[in-house]
Amino acid sequence: MLEKIREGSQGPVAKIILGAVILSFALAGIGGYLGQTTEQPVAEVNGVKISQTEFSRAFQNERARLEQQFGEYFAQIAADPNYMAQIRQGVVDRLVQQELQTQLAAELGLRVSDDSVRKAILELPYFQIGGQFNNDRYLQVIRQMNFQPDAFREYLREEMTRSQLISAVAGTDFALNSELANAVALQQQTRSIDYVVISKESLQQNVTVTEQEIADYYDLNMSQFLAPEQVSVNYIDLNAANLTLETHVSEADVKAYYDQNKAQYAEPEKRRVSHILIDNSEDDDAAKAKAEDLLAQLQQGGDFAALAESSSDDIVSAEMGGDLDWIERDMMDPAFEDAAFALANKGDFSDVVQSEFGYHIIQLTDIQSQQVKAYDTVKADLRAELERTEKVNAFYEKQTEMGAIAFEISDTLVDAAEVAGVEVQTTALVDRNSLPAPLNTPAVLAAIFSPDVLEDKMNSEVIEVGDEHVVLVRVKEHVPAATKALADVSEQIKARLVSEKASELAKEKATTLYAEIEAGKSLNDLVTEQSLELRQEAALTRQAYTVSPAIVQHAFKMAHPTDTPVVEKVDLNNGDAAIVALKTVTNATVEDEIDAQLKQNITMAQVNKNYMVFIEALKANAELNLPKAQAATE
Repeated sequence: MLEKIREGSQGPVAKIILGAVILSFALAGIGGYLGQTTEQPVAEVNGVKISQTEFSRAFQNERARLEQQFGEYFAQIAADPNYMAQIRQGVVDRLVQQELQTQLAAELGLRVSDDSVRKAILELPYFQIGGQFNNDRYLQVIRQMNFQPDAFREYLREEMTRSQLISAVAGTDFALNSELANAVALQQQTRSIDYVVISKESLQQNVTVTEQEIADYYDLNMSQFLAPEQVSVNYIDLNAANLTLETHVSEADVKAYYDQNKAQYAEPEKRRVSHILIDNSEDDDAAKAKAEDLLAQLQQGGDFAALAESSSDDIVSAEMGGDLDWIERDMMDPAFEDAAFALANKGDFSDVVQSEFGYHIIQLTDIQSQQVKAYDTVKADLRAELERTEKVNAFYEKQTEMGAIAFEISDTLVDAAEVAGVEVQTTALVDRNSLPAPLNTPAVLAAIFSPDVLEDKMNSEVIEVGDEHVVLVRVKEHVPAATKALADVSEQIKARLVSEKASELAKEKATTLYAEIEAGKSLNDLVTEQSLELRQEAALTRQAYTVSPAIVQHAFKMAHPTDTPVVEKVDLNNGDAAIVALKTVTNATVEDEIDAQLKQNITMAQVNKNYMVFIEALKANAELNLPKAQAATE
């Protein structure tokens, strides 16, 4: 079994799974998963507690991912408590699954080798440019994830160990050729049907709706006829980006600013270094002795790159002779960095240096001195920066004056707008969810519907809606939510009742006709007697879009006919009813080679099914304590 798991962990599916893990953390952040806590757990798996801290961080991770996916619409989605409860529960379920997999991996004694970790890093697409591993890209991504190379290697080893179990299910699954052929034949099967549709529209002339029925429906469903609360507001929109400067920034101003702030336009010194790392996590004395022996070999003329390749425990940099690429200050471990920047000349190497990752010997391979950008290369940016600064200064002056005037003269925005140098704008009468930008933010909505602004008709305080962007609002008109009068919705209710009654008549008629067929009458005879339209599909497929989906789905669930057609009644989603006669079933013949994409789709469907069985089996054999996720973690 272990051999099968190890083989599966090298397959393409395993790489896809691992890549998805890396990408999700690169996008949403990983640091939160590395802590322990003694708080009340959100779940317990075989005695191992999943802490509130773990859950909270995982939940925030998932929330960040959803915000990136849905953008500005996420705020509306997150307002639904039921949706967020499902998200919280999904996070708990995922943490439980991970813990079950971790425990089983430990029980089986699974571990990923250094060579496998190195190979995974080199092959992950997130570290590649043009299909080739790029060390700069690698360092950039893992630093965004708050990792040093050595720490990332250990983290990746843990994730790969756990993913071996998933890949054992997903990566080693397969479908026999006969199973693939049967699946394709079933998917491509066609069915010949006759059917009639009893349309509710054709029966509406037989429906009567009384005024009492309309009134009764209105009384029982008043909540369906609420006219939403509406508001019209006057507002001032002050945005630094839209301000016009009274005086232009001159060339002399730009040059003077450059001369005063040259230090800001200096690129810091960079050093390219290589290192040999000896891991001291298991035996510190042995690691230190090995590092000192390597240093002695270097002092006697040994080749640094060759020793790094053969002896360094940093498996990624070792492949490149220990090269770590360019580093700047505050990028590396402090002890490592101090030693690297103390080296004077290219080719120099340090003594043995200890960091949190072990013992290093560092070689300086290149130096890029501090460089100051020329004035001509930055003057356009400097001008824009100065103009931006001038606008921001003017913005804050206007904001302060505008806010003071709006407070002193609280029954109009005209004076405040004059001070700000902008016009008072007015919205139409709309419901609260239809206010235009920049008023459609939670802070502005809260201000508009506060008692001071809504009821006392006062100006709001200055409300920030963005960087150097504020608004002042004042309610012009307010229409409270109210139930629409019966007279206003009477026709709407009548149309709804007519539709419902006609749908019931259609279903009743279909039931009556179906009973006649069961009694021995043919569908063709009924069509003639009732003046119905007989519709035929000689080769109905599962993907047919010209026939009602309800009829298609039902037709492929019906038993195969023998001597006579199989007839059944179907209720359609639009309120109509139908009678379907299944005449023949034609199985597809698969003679040619099955398309590779189709093979993959069928296999992945089987993989997904088996994976869920695997997870449920782990849960069934575990002792789980799963209290509800805490709402406070929002």
